[in-house]
Amino acid sequence: MDTGQTFRALHETTFVIPNPWDPGTAKLCAAFGFKALATTSAGFAFSRGLADGAVGFEAMIAHCKEMAAATVLPVSADLENGKGHSAESAGETIFAAEAAGLAGCSLEDFSGHEANPIYDFPLAVERVAAAVEAARALERDFVFTARAENFLHGRPDLDDTIRRLQAFETAGADVLYAPGLPDIETVRKVCSAVSKPVNVLAVPGFTVDALALAGARRISLGSKLTTHAYGMMRKAAKEMLEAGTFEFSRDGMPFAELQAMFSRPA
Repeated sequence: MDTGQTFRALHETTFVIPNPWDPGTAKLCAAFGFKALATTSAGFAFSRGLADGAVGFEAMIAHCKEMAAATVLPVSADLENGKGHSAESAGETIFAAEAAGLAGCSLEDFSGHEANPIYDFPLAVERVAAAVEAARALERDFVFTARAENFLHGRPDLDDTIRRLQAFETAGADVLYAPGLPDIETVRKVCSAVSKPVNVLAVPGFTVDALALAGARRISLGSKLTTHAYGMMRKAAKEMLEAGTFEFSRDGMPFAELQAMFSRPA
């Protein structure tokens, strides 16, 4: 099965793609009925006791290989800014992602340096073009997502964001993504400015129906499932330490259900 083709076809309608952070949560999401999965760089980093951005490229690719092997579903990876800053390294990132068994991946125009967080426009476009060239050289289908990170790094410049996404589209990106869009009207403006499928990061107040009407095709969660799980753990800890009770355990998935689920092959 060409998971890249399967993944590409999903973008013909609007769908939710969750972001599990380890093989167990990947298997859970598959069992719940989702049609594709995406990794979360932050979620994986947190699971290792690291800050977002602190996982090296080789460790991230090894993680992606584990995630792709955990399920028959298409898995796309959040590979941050990839193997390095150059256009050449963007292409190398795609080859590494495909070799890990992924159906697709995303690359950011975030440089990793908060003092100058966004790549200059020419370099950002060159990186996307190199990634597209590498993706097209593969023997199987591979869905490449180009990300414009302004809204996540203190630069809520919609005009520049749209300019970047339009240039990424012209360079051949399959999916366009500007995480952090604050409202449905902004989502609508972004979606109407391009013709390729747009991924939107879900935030409180958004709904699948509203995003679909605005033109979004893929809805991802980023680190939100991870932070939700950690929030529930903090709530349980507070109950135990302050109230001396264990009522939180009523909301957990039954042990027998998890045991049975993880006893089945992927």
